[in-house]
This record gives sequence, structure tokens and C-alpha cells, in this order.
Amino acid sequence: MISLDPAGLTRGDFVARVAEAFESEGARAYLGEPLTLAEHMLQAATLAEERGMDDEIVVAALLHDIGHLVTERGACYMEDAEDRHHEEAGARALQGYLPPVVVDCVRYHVAAKRYLCARKPVYLRGLSRASLHSLNLQGGPMNEEEAAAFERVAHIEKMLQVRRLDDAGKTPGRRTPGFRHFAPLVQRLVDRHTVSCG
Repeated sequence: MISLDPAGLTRGDFVARVAEAFESEGARAYLGEPLTLAEHMLQAATLAEERGMDDEIVVAALLHDIGHLVTERGACYMEDAEDRHHEEAGARALQGYLPPVVVDCVRYHVAAKRYLCARKPVYLRGLSRASLHSLNLQGGPMNEEEAAAFERVAHIEKMLQVRRLDDAGKTPGRRTPGFRHFAPLVQRLVDRHTVSCG
């Protein structure tokens, strides 16, 4: 398992370590879907890029499921009977390297699914079998109080964009660029964030 422990990485090491995670762990099957984790994440990022979305959205879409790749606890299976909180694992891995909006989109992409299920019944009906399984483990659709609170969270529109890219990035056999294509963009955001915080 690849570690993204902030104590052991420079900003130059970070993107190389993420690339290594894609290479070594990304070939695992993506929770009951007919594609790998890397294929899914690359599809989401490619869709964001093709639609001309902000750099932060492209990178958040690329890394939204990084928690599956960097911790065994983050891996998910159809046989699971409890949630593994891969979104929290992913956000912790990115914290300190990338802008807060990217980290928040990763941290809340599951909450965004639960929110959309509560507010948009048509969205809930369109979820795949695997996504419905994980939804049940993640607490199901938000209740009214949870949904109202989520609507007050910063970056909610960007979170919802990333969530919809997550849902759209599940086409078997769709060709995309590899991680190397996106690496310079990730590095630019890392450099920009660490310099501004530095």
C-alpha cells in the first residue's frame, strides 16, 4: 500500500507518490463496477477536462477515490457490511498538499451523493447497484436536517460537480489519458498551494 504521509514527503515527492499509487493499486476492481479504480478516476478527470471545468475540479475528480489506493482500510468490496470511509482517508492523504476546495471535494463526495439522493429522487433511481450498496453502508439519503446543513457547506456546488463526474466515470472500455497526462496539473496546484501557505 502506498503512503502519502505528509511527514515523509516533499511537494516534489507527492505527485510521484500519487502516480505510484495509480500504477500499483489502481488496477484493482472498482467496487462492483466493470472497470478498475484507476480507469474510474481517470474517466472522471477526463470528463471534467473535456467540459472545460476548473483545474480544482479536474484534480478533485482525478483524486476523489484516492482513499481506496492509499490505505487498506479505504478499499471497498461488495461483500462489505460496514462503511470504510475512503473519503476521509483520501482527504487526509491530500491535506497540506492541495487547496482546501480539492480536499473538501474529496472529503464530501460521499456526502454529496447522500444529499443528491435526498433532494433529487431521479438521481437516486439512476444509481448503479454497486453505488446503491455503498449508499446503504454510508447512511442512505440524508434526512432533512442533514441536507439543510450540507447546503451551508462551503464549495457545495463544486462538490456536487465532482459527485456527478464520479457517477459519470463508469463506462467500461472508455479510453482516457493516463495519470501522466494530469500530473503537471496536479503539480501546479501542489506548488501553488504550498507556496501560498509557506
